[in-house]
Amino acid sequence: MEHIKYLLPWTASGTERHVSLFRFGQGPRKAYIQASLHADELPGMRVAVELKRRLLELEEQGRLNGVVELVPMANPIGIGQMFQATHQGRFEFSSGKNFNRDFPALADAVADRLEGQLGADAGTNVALVRSAMLAVLDELPAPASELDALRCLLMRHACDADVVLDLHCDFESIMLLYAMPQNWPRLQSLAARLHAGAALLAEDAGGSAFDEACAIPWLQLAGRFPEADIPLACVAATIELRGMADTEAEPCALSAEAILGYLADQGLINGDWPEAPTDCCEATPFAGAQYAYAPHPGVVSFIQPLGARVKVGDPLFEVIDPITDRHSVVRASTDGILYARERLRFAQPGLWLAKVAGSTLIRQGRLLSD
Repeated sequence: MEHIKYLLPWTASGTERHVSLFRFGQGPRKAYIQASLHADELPGMRVAVELKRRLLELEEQGRLNGVVELVPMANPIGIGQMFQATHQGRFEFSSGKNFNRDFPALADAVADRLEGQLGADAGTNVALVRSAMLAVLDELPAPASELDALRCLLMRHACDADVVLDLHCDFESIMLLYAMPQNWPRLQSLAARLHAGAALLAEDAGGSAFDEACAIPWLQLAGRFPEADIPLACVAATIELRGMADTEAEPCALSAEAILGYLADQGLINGDWPEAPTDCCEATPFAGAQYAYAPHPGVVSFIQPLGARVKVGDPLFEVIDPITDRHSVVRASTDGILYARERLRFAQPGLWLAKVAGSTLIRQGRLLSD
């Protein structure tokens, strides 16, 4: 195991922040896994603890067929953002920006760099594209902030990986995945191993989140150079490891083992592994997800449990204003699975309270909320 520490620039005078990356194995193929880019989403960090322990064992046993890079705490900026004993790890305090948005878009600069160089050999093309991605990132202007530097550092380690997994969670949630629809066939065994209850697919959800910034360039380059053989060489996914409070040791160890089993499916780990379950959740379009909001302030009481299958018109939650006694019941606007709920129990303007994964397209434009 190699432990690499990177110093972030632009920290406050007299302070330092570091990003720690752990590298296991060797070989031409690579997996990149990071946790808690939203720093208050701690289940991923707990799963990363188990991954680090197990990867060290597998490396010592000579069972790694490639490189696995692990960043257990991908956001040292957000990890220290506490306000009145409440962790605020989703947005950077100084800029207000979401830590998982606005990652560098590489496709156009890479395409310009490789014009006339790509041909019929997929392996050669993959090597050229990855080299160009690294060169484009190296030639970006010097970072103007800690956040800029963090984004570029994480992208630099992920852009040449065959598999990229970004470990997140929701407020209260079932296990689920976000990914591009083109990569879903290669991610079904991961969803099955994790016993995910939903998979939300979008070619571009908007906002340039980390997993999309890694995967989309391959799709865009294939469209830009149709005469060349450019495979989707990066399978990237965001894994929502249930809810923010789900850091118990045993479930996190099982999630880590499921991820390792998936790496074995991809040929990055050798030896005997249990077969992936044959049953897998249905994948639905991210544009089919209902974000349910309250029509007025009040105390929230959820009516449906997480994972419930609901139909149009089924009640999701009720809201009661304790002063005026105004009472509202918010209902499902699509058939699907209730996959996430807000942790707060007082309705706030403009903030969703429940999410339902449905198969009917009901949204358009930018799909990711901040």
